[in-house]
Amino acid sequence: MSETSPIILWFRRDLRLSDHPALDAAARSGRPVIPVFLHDEVVDVLGAAPRWRLGLGVENFARRLERLDSRLVLRRGPALECLRALVAQTGAGAVWWTRQYDPDQIARDREVKAALTGEGIEARSFRGHLIFEPWEVATGAGKFYQVYTPFWKAVRDRAVPARSAAPAALIPPADWPASEALEGWQMGRAMARGAEVVRPHLVIGEEAAQTRLAVFARDRIADYAEARDLMDRDAGSGLSENLTCGEISPLALWHAGQRAMGEGKAGAETFLREVVWREFAYHLVYHTPHIVTQSWRAGWERFAWADEGADTLRWKQGRTGIEIVDAAMREMYVTGRMHNRARMLVGSYLTKHMLTHWRVGQDWFAQCLIDWDPAANAMGWQWVAGSGPDAAPYFRIFNPDTQAQKFDRKAAYRRKWLAEISTDPPATATAFFDACPRSWGLSPGMDYPAPIVALSEGRARALKAYETRDRALEGQ
Repeated sequence: MSETSPIILWFRRDLRLSDHPALDAAARSGRPVIPVFLHDEVVDVLGAAPRWRLGLGVENFARRLERLDSRLVLRRGPALECLRALVAQTGAGAVWWTRQYDPDQIARDREVKAALTGEGIEARSFRGHLIFEPWEVATGAGKFYQVYTPFWKAVRDRAVPARSAAPAALIPPADWPASEALEGWQMGRAMARGAEVVRPHLVIGEEAAQTRLAVFARDRIADYAEARDLMDRDAGSGLSENLTCGEISPLALWHAGQRAMGEGKAGAETFLREVVWREFAYHLVYHTPHIVTQSWRAGWERFAWADEGADTLRWKQGRTGIEIVDAAMREMYVTGRMHNRARMLVGSYLTKHMLTHWRVGQDWFAQCLIDWDPAANAMGWQWVAGSGPDAAPYFRIFNPDTQAQKFDRKAAYRRKWLAEISTDPPATATAFFDACPRSWGLSPGMDYPAPIVALSEGRARALKAYETRDRALEGQ
């Protein structure tokens, strides 16, 4: 490898210039840097909303690179095939990237690393997607953590790296390789008419994400602990959208939270705990990758969950007859995101009152959420279903009505998203009918439906199913 040969810098979910160890190292190397984004086998299987949102992030990031007199080279195809072609075309001696931790990306990266290394190309991965690498956090017995609170206690006082600024410049190659056109990839095609509805709710790119964090830290973090569960308030940071594309680093959130704690802002520690919740999700996905596709806890694969059916479609449509659940589902279609408290309620209703498999919900969120994250989505669904990592009893069943009375006391959230319960519904509620598939045949004038299953009936049925499960396990 020549010390002057170009470095191919392969961007994935790290579409930023600051807090980017791989980019920082490449800029300091004195070698030409060729930024690349691949529409590869991992991007190919993304759901409609996350693929569209990623494409918008790539478009924004390409413009950011142009301000450094650089550019983003786009290629579509299997990662190893594309990278080999780029190495041959540019004479690059190295391919660098930011590590990812879910099973599909680990498998891809191992294949790439083994093949390129065998061909004499330096293939090197860097930290940056997480604050705490999964193998760096262990119990006293040297094992990985399986419960969140001990994990939080293990990392909360650890030293973390300092933040790094964006490079002032990148050395270009003598000749740029050809790039495909982003428009040709049609990354938003599956969004259909929903894209026009969701687009005004997006905050895209590194600069916008940093502004979003600064406003949150200044105006809302102090009340975060109490206000984040109130469904009629915009009390969260909103940064999950930017984190999933890597437009902002978790390190930036950590340092902002620590500063707020130093300023005596009461909600800062709760915010830091949420940042670490994401770290814990990746900790589990790395150490127990089956959590993505199979029940995490032993014995739950035999639980009598139902597969998709007519009732599942009503859940997807936001027509379960449970107002807080339906409002949350419609919020997702209009904005691409869903209130955090609401995610627990729609998940609990699907997996417990309806006794439908958590994978049905996991797959639907993977289609519809612009902030979809492989680790957070898998752990979140298994947590609420009872089959995942949770210190609380698995038979905990949220009562949506009780939750609505507590966290949406004046029904403002429900009125905001449900057209059928208002004589003069707001634009947010009617927008759902512009975003949802035409094939559903829904309109604002429809009557609001009766519940798929009454809350008391659903709770009793779920508890009986859990009792049957326990007896079966005891008989093994």
